Amino acid sequence: MLTTLNKSALDCNVLVLNKHYMAVRVVGAKRAFSLLVKGIADVVSYDEGRYSNYDFDSWCEVSQFKRNFEPDGHDWVSTVNFHIAVPRIIRLVFYDRLPRKAVKLTRRNIYARDRNRCQYCGKKYRTSELSLDHIVPRSMGGKTTWENLVCACTECNVQKGGRTPQEAHMKLITKPTRPRNNPVIHVHLGQQRYKSWKQFLDHAYWSVELK
Repeated sequence: MLTTLNKSALDCNVLVLNKHYMAVRVVGAKRAFSLLVKGIADVVSYDEGRYSNYDFDSWCEVSQFKRNFEPDGHDWVSTVNFHIAVPRIIRLVFYDRLPRKAVKLTRRNIYARDRNRCQYCGKKYRTSELSLDHIVPRSMGGKTTWENLVCACTECNVQKGGRTPQEAHMKLITKPTRPRNNPVIHVHLGQQRYKSWKQFLDHAYWSVELK
């Protein structure tokens, strides 16, 4: 039983597969451990070019080996008696369905779709320095949709004001569309710890549900 938990390790994300190894969602490490302890899921681990499956007890044993020989390659949770590596991928052993949900229209997903780039000047900014712009302003009947929302920096947003890009003599660098897959997944894949997710996402035609 997990007793003492490392907060930073529990901030990690874990990709969840159904029993046919198709991705269904992303959960936090704490939820992933709960599924493992209950026997609802097993760990899918990537080692030396091949994937292996482990139940919770087996993963505890494997973790001791990894702790001795590759401690920097994992995030760790400490218990009273041992350390356990946070899995990158788990598989639901009885679940075979695949959700068919549209990607939610959220501020976070718009930023991810546009990769934190202002869609007028093309420069990349921190999230705190960006806002969402209605291409066709709401005052002109513009709707809050994937196709009418883009990231804009403060300077470009002020320059555009309550006008259309044409009226403001500005041009979009990319035509906004509704993403087929959740754009946040691509952000995660840019981090080394989530590289093992890629094989399970390359041929996906679904939307993952974030925690």
